[in-house]
This record gives sequence, C-alpha cells and structure tokens, in this order.
Amino acid sequence: MSKSGCSKLHIAMFPWVAYGHFIPFLHLSNKLAHKGHKISFILPKGVQPKLENMNQYPNLIQFVPLVIPHVDGLPPGAETTSVVPLNQQKYLAFAVDQTRDQVEGILGALKPDMVFYDFWFWIPDLARQLGIHSICYVVVSSMIMSLGSNIRTITKETTVEEVAKLPPDYPSSTVKFKAEEAAALLFEANDFGSGLSFGERTRTAVSGSDAIAFRTCRETEGPFCDYFARGIGKSVLLTGPCLPETNTQQLDEKWVSWLSQFEPGSVVFCSFGSQSVLQKDEFQELVLGFELCGLPFLVALKPPQGFSTVEEALPEGFQDRVGGRGLVYGGWVPQEQLLHHPNIGCFVNHCGYGTMWEFLLSDCQIVLIPEIGDQILNTRLMVKELKIGVEVERGKNREVSKESLSEAIKFVMDKDNETANMMKRNHAKLKQILSNRDLQEGYINNFIQALQDLVK
Repeated sequence: MSKSGCSKLHIAMFPWVAYGHFIPFLHLSNKLAHKGHKISFILPKGVQPKLENMNQYPNLIQFVPLVIPHVDGLPPGAETTSVVPLNQQKYLAFAVDQTRDQVEGILGALKPDMVFYDFWFWIPDLARQLGIHSICYVVVSSMIMSLGSNIRTITKETTVEEVAKLPPDYPSSTVKFKAEEAAALLFEANDFGSGLSFGERTRTAVSGSDAIAFRTCRETEGPFCDYFARGIGKSVLLTGPCLPETNTQQLDEKWVSWLSQFEPGSVVFCSFGSQSVLQKDEFQELVLGFELCGLPFLVALKPPQGFSTVEEALPEGFQDRVGGRGLVYGGWVPQEQLLHHPNIGCFVNHCGYGTMWEFLLSDCQIVLIPEIGDQILNTRLMVKELKIGVEVERGKNREVSKESLSEAIKFVMDKDNETANMMKRNHAKLKQILSNRDLQEGYINNFIQALQDLVK
C-alpha cells in the first residue's frame, strides 16, 4: 500500500553497477510495471541509453541518473564493471559509496515506498532514516548465498578445507565445491572498497534489510531458499523466474541466414558472456574442441588477452579446415534469441545465473564449463540435482582440453544415448513447468502481495 492509501506501490531500484545486475532488476521492474506499479530506477548516467530499449513501460519506469565520481585507481569515466577489471572493482564500489548524499537526495525527493538494492550496505540505514522499506534483491543463486559469507563468516584466516566443508543441515550433498574450487570463495575476505571485505559488504547488505527477495522459484531452488531463510532469520520472498517474453523474429537477418544452412537441432552454440576473457591457449584449445566435435558451431567469445580480434587468435589453419561449418565471432550476440532458433541444438556456456534461466526455457542440450563461484554451484544444481546437462571435465590444473569438450558435446548430441535422452526429457519437463503462465503469474502476484503487506 503506498503512502497515498491506494494499493499501487512506488519502488526505487538501485542495483550493483554491472549489466548482470541492471538487467534482472529491469526485468523485475517490467513485471511490476505491468501490474501498474511505479518504478524509479537509479543507475549511472551513461548506462541509461543502453537499457532504454528494454524498458517496456516508459510511462511507469523512470530512469534516474547518478553521477559516479572519479576515485584513484579507477579508469577515467568508468561507471560499470564492464570496463573495470575484477581486481580494480573495489575502486568502483568505493566510488559508488561516495554517491550516498546524491542517493539520499534522490530518495528524499521521490519518497518511494521501498528501495530494492543488492550490494550497497549503507542503503538499509539510509532508507530507515527516510522512512522507506529496504529489500535486498539477490540476483545470484540461493546456493552461493547459503555457502558464502552471508550465513558464515569467511576471513583471511579461513582455510580452503573449512570453505569446502558443507555446513550442518545444508540441503544437498552434490551442489557444493570440490576442494580445489573452494578457494574461489576465499576472495570474499578481500578488501572491496570503503575498508570492508566483499563478504562484509554482502552480509551487512543482507542483514540490514527488511526482507530479502530472490529471483528464483521453489521448482528449482526451494530447499536452498528455505535453508538460507533459516540461517538468516528473515522473510525470503521469491519473484519467480523474471524473464522477458522471447520473440525469435527479432533475430537479425545475418544470423537467420547463417543458421539456415544447417539441419534443425544440429548447431552447437557457445557464449561465455561479457565478463569472460580467456588466455590465448585456453581460447585455442576451446575452438579446437568445437572443430573436433564434427558438428556445425557458432562460438561467441571476446578476443583473448592481448588480442584485438578473435580472427588473429585462431589456431593456424583453423579456418581452412573448418570452412563454412563453424563461425567464431568476437562481438556481442543476441544470446536469448539464438537459443530459441530451431537449428541450434546444443548450448555450451559458463552457467552464469542469468544465462541459466535463459537456457532453462530453451530446447537445447546443455554443456557447462563453470569458471567462478556461483557458476560452479549453478552447474552442480543443473547436472547433479535437476539432471538436465553435463559438466565438462577439467584436468589437474583445472584446464579444459579439446578432447573433454568435444566428448561432452558428442555425448549430449548423440540421439542414441539413453542418458542424453533422459537429460532432454528432464529439461523439457522443467521448461514446461517454468514457462507456465499461471506459475509465473502466481509468483509475481504473491510477491506484490508480500510487498504490500510489508508497507501496511
């Protein structure tokens, strides 16, 4: 219930400055605006033009520009993680922390009922002072939140063995890190701006909020959401899978034309997202794996470290050998639309959380090569619990060989393989459940009702 007494809400959105956060916050904004609620979306000034075409309700969703100050250590003009290497992102976090007065002015003038945020540990205090409710909106999986330092404290003294050990009553024996991967979580003890570690920032952001919202549903992560809620002692709200409607006709003619050369379900598509930059040897081994599998392929990867184009980094003779069967592309691709093209039959990816929801609603066979913390746990959920895909086996030094990639692709694409067919059936069953309009509608209605109850 908004302050005017009617049932429509006014919600401010203030995500972490990464496209992997802006986009799910905007997807949710569209769902809420569809129900008539007003959204004020706070984001860096330069980002607005890139998101405007995704705003389906410009009359209800208003972008509010934030000026990010320059701080030492930050590249000039940097506003988002897409132009800041991971080891410098603490400066970006610190720069946004300096906008607290700006944000206070914006929220004070807008007077929303509540503010959704994810990484800004100072928002709950600020919101309380202004008489606004604060909702921590989590756009990563409930598994990483359960195993990360939101439930337990990870410090510089924490050992890899301690991190790898599952906490008591954790709901799965398979959705976990292997010992050699557990070090991925130790980064949470590192400084991440304003004198706080990454773990301290997220823990404070979560614990200070009035409620926590997850971008998920019980059908995929129910036990993990319950476990997290018990550990944190707060109400946990689920939005359901917040995805836009997909329309394959939006696919650019150049992709439609290239894909039309091949049989339905025969093309292997690979995309690792905007944050992933490989070393030259990793890049070459990967593309050789696609060559080795013998199937048509479309690989969308950023140029490897030290190269300005993908073409100059390709192995010698690669293009001559592959001919028109494969395309390695270094620019942005419309991933979601491509996944719905009938000729694409297999999707090789890192299993980032946003990508995971996109492929769950596709008909593709799934091959996963997770790289970092949450991707690893998302992969284990898909492979071990939901049994809808395979994870590529890594070598002793966590390297991916062309042989292991090629074998994984051939395994899932083998129409006579009973295990591959079982994965396909499991995926189809889950897709049917998740794409059910009534299910999505039920989640968003319950979610809005919970927000209205909170404001009352």
